[in-house]
Amino acid sequence: MNYFVDENSIVRDIWKRTDTVLLIFAGSAAEFALNKAVDWLYYTGKIPTNPLERLFSTVEYAQKIIFQEEQMALATIDKITQIHQGVEKSREQSIPDWAYRDVLYMLIDYSIRSFEILERKLEIKEKEEIFDVFMKLGLRMNLKNLPINYNEWIIDRNIHLKNDLEKGKFTIHLFEQYKKHLGSFRYFILIQIQQILVPKIVYNKLFTTSYFPTILVINLYKFSKALKLDNLLKSILLPGKHKQEIANIGKFENL
Repeated sequence: MNYFVDENSIVRDIWKRTDTVLLIFAGSAAEFALNKAVDWLYYTGKIPTNPLERLFSTVEYAQKIIFQEEQMALATIDKITQIHQGVEKSREQSIPDWAYRDVLYMLIDYSIRSFEILERKLEIKEKEEIFDVFMKLGLRMNLKNLPINYNEWIIDRNIHLKNDLEKGKFTIHLFEQYKKHLGSFRYFILIQIQQILVPKIVYNKLFTTSYFPTILVINLYKFSKALKLDNLLKSILLPGKHKQEIANIGKFENL
């Protein structure tokens, strides 16, 4: 059976882990709040209204692509493309090409950053493999002006970070919604994780001060994993009403 992502790929190893996936989206939530195309989220209203539900929905789509048989994965990608096209048609505008690339680049970058924070440093070949998988996704979505290799991606990623981010009213409102839906304590933890995850340019635009020695948050979690208490810690750090969605993220962990 052919899969969209090879069964032995590092991408599968990254995306089967609940904690790593949650870090990927914690970093992406911080950065995309700054993106100049963030107004597209407000057109549908779904993410600002319920960011956690939207998170779990997005994770479900991503894992379907990564773990499904190739034809089913391609059908999932095509469905995502159709959803975006429907929004564009409704608004009578096109989502900018650079905005699509920004999201794709975030998936690459935060896959690498999250795994390295929680597990180990990745080899350059593994980073190139992550790049290749997500470029394959981007090509299926007919995205334009994609980099041809990992080194070119690093250059373009930095250009996008410099050109496509600004802190505005949508940024502030999104973070207010994160706090509303997470509660003050969990929001505090989210901020600590984002501070250690995001690139320096994102950090400087979002955070004026560090609330806490952020590395302690990660070390506490690693210690809990060693004691096999990480599931207990997750249940404390994440809203109980999303217990089933959190369990669903980890359904591929034994693959």
